Amino acid sequence: MNPWNIIQELEANSSTLAKQEIIKANIDNARLIAGATKCLDPMVTFGVKQVPVSDTDGPGFDASAFEVLAHALINRKLTGHAARDAIIDAMELATMEQWNDWYRRILIKDLRCGTGAKLFNKVKKDTIPLFGCMLAHDGAKHPKKIAGVCYIEYKYDGVRVIAIVTNGDATLYSRNGKLLENFPHINEALSKPEFEGLVFDGEVMSEDFQTLMKQVQRKEGAETNDCYLAVFDMLTLEEFNDKGTRMSAVDRRDRLESLSGSFNYRIQLVDATLVNLDLDEGQAKFKAMNKLALEEGYEGLMIKPAHLGYDCKRSHAWLKIKPFIEVTLTVVGVEEGTGKNAGMLGAFIVEGNDDGKNFHLNVGSGLTDDMRKDVWAVKDSVIGQLVEIRADAATQSQDADDVWSLRFPRFKTFRGFEIGEKL
Repeated sequence: MNPWNIIQELEANSSTLAKQEIIKANIDNARLIAGATKCLDPMVTFGVKQVPVSDTDGPGFDASAFEVLAHALINRKLTGHAARDAIIDAMELATMEQWNDWYRRILIKDLRCGTGAKLFNKVKKDTIPLFGCMLAHDGAKHPKKIAGVCYIEYKYDGVRVIAIVTNGDATLYSRNGKLLENFPHINEALSKPEFEGLVFDGEVMSEDFQTLMKQVQRKEGAETNDCYLAVFDMLTLEEFNDKGTRMSAVDRRDRLESLSGSFNYRIQLVDATLVNLDLDEGQAKFKAMNKLALEEGYEGLMIKPAHLGYDCKRSHAWLKIKPFIEVTLTVVGVEEGTGKNAGMLGAFIVEGNDDGKNFHLNVGSGLTDDMRKDVWAVKDSVIGQLVEIRADAATQSQDADDVWSLRFPRFKTFRGFEIGEKL
């Protein structure tokens, strides 16, 4: 079966099980797998942003001819106007369904049929290469692993970025392999001969996290001139393709520091403090850094055992510690829940001043089902009571300079039994 006909069949079925059966029936179709791999492998890029839709039928465009075109685009032998002209020539030769339902979708990196790499790999393991990077475990759940000689770093609150430098150009990806194209000044800063064949792991930072998130995926007009890449690790491309390295955190840090002299203000090396957590001195340093992380607005700390390597998956080689804040606010209203919480408390509406900040927000997390039922039964009586709320951080409203909210607020407890009582 022609690959575009298979894509049409996948697009016509909304059921995941049905899609899986379609892929299973065609898993040995070499043209389908070759095209799907080019489309779904994040490491394959064509260097083009606009790919036109065909509205006329050509005589047909052979798969081998498309391979030649794709190879030239991938290796940047065709760029700019030459790439555009070659794509238009191919479109005019292809039939409409060949182009619109297959070749074009490969070039725009979107099969547009609700089918991704994971579904192909579920049918047959390792059919499509998956993008991966190191992810941390929650250190609070693994306290025994926070021991020995470790690097401690402040956890930056930005956008995770994997920057890969090949063919003289840096390409930025999200942690899931999504292409990030709104940081051209960072791409330029990394596009140096001394960085060729290297993979930098870090966070794109901005003065304001919420504004940054709005700019990341903007189609046009993104304002990211204040952003920089905070780098905390580095692999060779070979190591990254091998899904990691056994090289220790100490040796990787030394390797990274040896290149830091070539960084400019767009690329900044994250500070890392080497401590022995088995010693009182190390524990004191750990506590002091944890306190400072809260005071300075960092997201927390990263603990990295010095002897461990880098795995492109979630690993105990990285442990994250998130400090939290607690504020006491007044209940000014209640909201009924929805779905399974209908007829019960959905959230408290709370406000008040804590540590000089005026808060106003809703809190629905941290409540048990019994508490939701009990509070809703006497909902009028909780108005005016004080509640203690735990959160990751305070965040300033974008709509009003004097109003604050909380990131990931969780109800902890009532502070008293009477209105305004704080025990």
